[in-house]
Amino acid sequence: MRSELRVLRRLALAFGLLVAATTAHGQAGMPRSGVSYDPPPVVGGPDATAASDAAEPEDSRNGRATRPGRARSDVQAYLEFAQVLSAELDGGETFTYSSVAAGVDGQIQTRRVRAQASYRYQRNIEWSGDVADSDIHSGIARVNADIVPGALQFDAGALATRTGGVGRALGVTDRDDSTEVYSIYAGPTLATHVGPVAVNAAYRLGYTAVDDEAFLGFGDDYDDSITHSATGSIGMGPGRLPFGWTVGAGHMRSDSGGPFDYRFEGTFVRGDVVVPVSPTLALTAGVGYEQLESSQIDLARDANGLPVVGPDGRAVPDPSRPRLLTYDVDGLIYDGGLIWRPTPRTELTARAGHRYGGTTIVGTFRHQFRRGFGVTAAVFDTVETFGGTLIANLNNLPTDFDILRNPFTGDLGNCAIGGQEPGSGQCFASSLQSIRGTSYRMRGASILFSGSRGLWDFGFGAGYAHRRFARPDDPAFDSFGGREDESFQVFGSVGRELSRTSQLGFDAYASWYSSDPDAFGDVTTIGGTLSYSRTFLFDRLQLIAALGLYHTDGSLIDSTVATGLIGLRYTFW
Repeated sequence: MRSELRVLRRLALAFGLLVAATTAHGQAGMPRSGVSYDPPPVVGGPDATAASDAAEPEDSRNGRATRPGRARSDVQAYLEFAQVLSAELDGGETFTYSSVAAGVDGQIQTRRVRAQASYRYQRNIEWSGDVADSDIHSGIARVNADIVPGALQFDAGALATRTGGVGRALGVTDRDDSTEVYSIYAGPTLATHVGPVAVNAAYRLGYTAVDDEAFLGFGDDYDDSITHSATGSIGMGPGRLPFGWTVGAGHMRSDSGGPFDYRFEGTFVRGDVVVPVSPTLALTAGVGYEQLESSQIDLARDANGLPVVGPDGRAVPDPSRPRLLTYDVDGLIYDGGLIWRPTPRTELTARAGHRYGGTTIVGTFRHQFRRGFGVTAAVFDTVETFGGTLIANLNNLPTDFDILRNPFTGDLGNCAIGGQEPGSGQCFASSLQSIRGTSYRMRGASILFSGSRGLWDFGFGAGYAHRRFARPDDPAFDSFGGREDESFQVFGSVGRELSRTSQLGFDAYASWYSSDPDAFGDVTTIGGTLSYSRTFLFDRLQLIAALGLYHTDGSLIDSTVATGLIGLRYTFW
């Protein structure tokens, strides 16, 4: 039954990704952090356009809701054949296999609809060596539509990808058992005015599922989750009053379908003001009330009070016992900070205050350079769940993005980079490093720099995340993994057009992961890929060649793999 459910999930997510490329479902405007119980965006700002900005959906203020003047679409389906040679350089075997892949990449833009999707199915067929035949699904989609122009939008997104298990969001090779992750969400956003008062509301329904072929025998088995989140706010920008104000509220609930039935709820209500002090600078402050709570089913225990372990190595839950409260924080929240917009191409926000029972600091920075370069950075502090984090990542994805696939596995790269707005985008590695059912407090920072010039295009980024997991204070739960972990990743990609028909690309990454207590051990992954392509036959036929070198060093695996590929792709339209 479990294997049948996995097949149904894969087919459902594949169907969702394909439908997303050609259907009109909409975009938008949760708070920029994407977390429903975070503060609503403060109405108004330090410049004269603050009041009109408040009326726009959030994605419009990010420059992503501008509709093109004429409809256009670009959808390409392809079939790809490749021969792969892979060698384990640490004394392992060398094997060869063939890969057959089919996929579709598409983008549709009209006055009311923007949609982009990329989906790929790959079948690897063994020739020689001890490697089983395998199937790989990967894809990402983002679609939005104006249901009522200037007032109501509808948004949806989907993701299918793989990781290598705990600590290995990057560097998955075809030698590895993998953890397959699927996520999909949809929901409406309202952004309108009642007289001078801006009215905003948003709802998101998300589903996340995990097929963990790389299961390590621990108790915290993540199966799937359903996430609901809703926000609403009213406010006015500076003008009628010498300050702007916003009153907002929100609620989030996440239910995980694993054996321990993890539940998380977060609710907030708060008010914020923004006071312009110059044409480019404003001060902001807010105060409110917040309640966060998570719980789970207790362990089954024998006559001696020791946890019962099943024949599969998993801890056994006992639904008849009272639920265990793992996280319970409520009380006053407050913070203050600044908004600085020296030019339309630059914005800095920073806040510090009291939340989650302690001090919290958050901020964002974005800057667009004049010659097609852009940079974004963020400092974050939030309480989240794995499913909620992925839904927020998808919601913050621009509707026009570029992705870099691994030529050997077809897997998505670390980040989806904004195509029309250099420096924008969304990275997923931090979210995929640690797949756990329970909620956690996550603090960290990220930066993304991308752009193009002449025949060159590039993207560079880094991210750090520290997670502290909500777990019962009982040594019996130590088998569920560390109480906290941290991860750090850097990546870079560079591409150059050699001619109208040929391209050369190089991408590299490095990732470090550790947990405390040292349940899984530290994991280090480093890798790089060099690829070349050339088109023939009216750009329908494409020659593909690639070389890759990947190294993983951890307590459960120590591997260095060199891989080469040569193949052909035919594009149908």
